Amino acid sequence: MRTALITGTNRGIGLEFVRQYVKDGWRVFAACRNPATAEALNHLATHYPDQITVHPLDVANHQQIEQLSQALSTQTIDLLINNAGVYPPEHGDTFGKTDYAAWDYAFAVNTMAPLKMAEAFIQQISRSQQKTIITITSKMGSIADNRGGGSYIYRSSKSAVNIVMKSLSIDLSSSQITAVLLHPGWVRTDMGGPNGLISTEQSVTGMRRVISNLKFSDSGKFYAFDGQIVPW
Repeated sequence: MRTALITGTNRGIGLEFVRQYVKDGWRVFAACRNPATAEALNHLATHYPDQITVHPLDVANHQQIEQLSQALSTQTIDLLINNAGVYPPEHGDTFGKTDYAAWDYAFAVNTMAPLKMAEAFIQQISRSQQKTIITITSKMGSIADNRGGGSYIYRSSKSAVNIVMKSLSIDLSSSQITAVLLHPGWVRTDMGGPNGLISTEQSVTGMRRVISNLKFSDSGKFYAFDGQIVPW
């Protein structure tokens, strides 16, 4: 049975990743900040008790990441999906009104945590067959695609994680680990808002299709949920 570790699974895209992978026969380590309040995730776990285990994890807390890695030290992880992310309030993300504390936190969650997760779980990933690390980013982190300005905090945190994962793909190439960035599209979630163009099901179905077709030669690439390459 293939195994995935997914962060930010209490709602939205992360929850849908869990739902689809377990239905496809995977075992999933589902991590989120507050499992006690993750009603939808816990409900799903009761239906798949042999496939889903729920773990508390604040990805901004490196000690918690290390503790989870120790708890799963004997496990094999085919697929790590760095899904947890934050989108700062727009009122603190515009020129002249920047919330610098929110910027610090955005970098901790959106940029630093994916690298820390890779570092902490490298042994579990290395011993697997699939050896894949996926980081959910955004087209808003694309410099070439930025035609709207603003969103300094979110854009910069996603641009930064893009280059982090590109470097990671090079550094882990000798271990035959594939590291890829995925843009989920504008999704109707609590983060994306009600005006999103696609549902979580459409987004995750598309991203899973991309993941299933990945080759090692794709490591370091930046894909949209529909399989299109996103410009840096």
